[in-house]
Amino acid sequence: MRKQLCEALLARAANPQMVFLTGDLGFMALEPLKRAMGQRFINAGVAEQNMVSVAAGLAQQQFEVWVYTIAPFCYARAFEQIRNDVAFHNLPVKLVGNGGGYGYGVMGPTHHAIEDYGVLLTLPNMSVYIPVFDEDVVDVVRRAGSAPGPVYVRMGRGEPPSGYAVPRYAPWRQLMSGNGPVLIAVGPLAGIYIEELAKMDNKSRPNFWAVAELPLAQNPLPPSLQMQIEETACLCVAEEHVQQGGFASTLLLQLVEQGIRIPKFRHLFARAHHFDRYGSQPYLRRQSRLDCQSLLATIANG
Repeated sequence: MRKQLCEALLARAANPQMVFLTGDLGFMALEPLKRAMGQRFINAGVAEQNMVSVAAGLAQQQFEVWVYTIAPFCYARAFEQIRNDVAFHNLPVKLVGNGGGYGYGVMGPTHHAIEDYGVLLTLPNMSVYIPVFDEDVVDVVRRAGSAPGPVYVRMGRGEPPSGYAVPRYAPWRQLMSGNGPVLIAVGPLAGIYIEELAKMDNKSRPNFWAVAELPLAQNPLPPSLQMQIEETACLCVAEEHVQQGGFASTLLLQLVEQGIRIPKFRHLFARAHHFDRYGSQPYLRRQSRLDCQSLLATIANG
């Protein structure tokens, strides 16, 4: 998604009030943006806490400020500055974290971002965007750019099957229909399930949804999805995030508050920071039982 991010930001770069800060990252991807923005493209170095505080000061002066680094360095290393300098003052700083979930697989737990949106959504005024497909990034940048408060964009890698016609962007999209359970996937994880779910017969195929914007308070369930949940025998959520504080927790709390009963609930989530060995993102997804075969087994077992 870095290529799409660069193209989307280039389209905004003519705005003289736009400033882009990077934590010494973005090489081999963001050079066109650097050339276009000149002095407004700032390499803040490996100093993420300072970078976020500088971004807050620029936003206070009415600049449109984008902050870019890899996801764990973005939300974890600079959390105090995001909390105190950005969120508490409701400043429209746009935080972009690349490699969400297990995106930096072989680099180990220090480079994994599997509690990012749960942590940041504990802060006031925060919005989160998790593009599902590469094609979503243009719309996400536009929506994040006009957001009145702080924003976190969790970047990953679009993974739909070859030849898949990506549906037009929306915070909620139903990617597939069926008479099986309701399945909701967060962000690009949805793409790895499409091909195999499409092979299922209609009786067992889930009503399959992808969500790209949080929190639910700002992006409530579409009425059609809520109706499907009310009628289903099983609700399943898949997210590349730890169980605690993830999307599923918020969803279930909302359903309980609304008096909606779920006969069965299944949750696929990032199960650990530490494994006996490390590998690619697909490998770590298998270790967490987030892969497609694990999902199919979950659906089959109810």
